[in-house]
Amino acid sequence: MSEIEAPRIQVRNGLVICYTGDGKGKTTAALGLCVRAAGYHLRTLICQFIKGSWHYGELDGIKRLAPYVELQQKGEGFVGIVDDKKPRDVHRDAALRALADVRADLASGTWQIVILDEIFVGCQLGFLTADDLLGLMRDKPANVHLVMTGRGAPQEVLEAADLVTEMREIKHPFQQGQLAQKGIDF
Repeated sequence: MSEIEAPRIQVRNGLVICYTGDGKGKTTAALGLCVRAAGYHLRTLICQFIKGSWHYGELDGIKRLAPYVELQQKGEGFVGIVDDKKPRDVHRDAALRALADVRADLASGTWQIVILDEIFVGCQLGFLTADDLLGLMRDKPANVHLVMTGRGAPQEVLEAADLVTEMREIKHPFQQGQLAQKGIDF
């Protein structure tokens, strides 16, 4: 049996972890968790909702964690901002397809951690519902950690989760006119 087939540790009590709030650091926290998990040979799947049309540093960085971590961009890009010209239906359909894919991934037995990056934004935009997320939480196998990120997490999801961290913005360089920086913001 290869090292990838037999992780060093087995997950017994998979948690539901939520990173939300208006401050920076939600995706960064989830990526940090996946780096730590790779150190224990846990298999982690990262599904990015909403994100999809831009190039982010994590796309290349995650490749360095193979074969333990895989990142899949499921979204059609940020909705209604900057260069987005796509109809909302295209974004909604991508979110619904991603949700179906995640259900299959959770049931596959391949992953010990599944990170749903920016899934809460999909709820804010009306593409997904709190019930969709509660269903994922209810149906996830007991040996899988489920991590969800994004602004505007539904309250009922936060109440049902095991661990919730809210990022609160206190100060950000953007307020002083500094644009996003590679390696820090994307």
